Amino acid sequence: MFNSYLENTLQYYPEKCINCLMCTQVCPHGVFTEGKEHVELKSPASCMECGACAGNCPVQAIEVESGVGCAWAMISAALRGKDMDSDACCCGEDDGCCQ
Repeated sequence: MFNSYLENTLQYYPEKCINCLMCTQVCPHGVFTEGKEHVELKSPASCMECGACAGNCPVQAIEVESGVGCAWAMISAALRGKDMDSDACCCGEDDGCCQ
């Protein structure tokens, strides 16, 4: 079973990447970093599945299923009046997106 607190839906296809660096500019958690011929996945576990990278990739080199992971967990917690810092981290890491 898929555990959105420990896994994410991020799929990156470097062979499609044209190295425009848009993903590095829009990602709020530094998942991508500049590479020589294409961007590199720096920290895929930090992906909160917001969809900013996929939505801004002009060649569809990135796919992510928004609304199933960390970003959704944070929005849901806010709507329920919960504090994400007091609950288990939505990324499954001590230094993940909830810190």
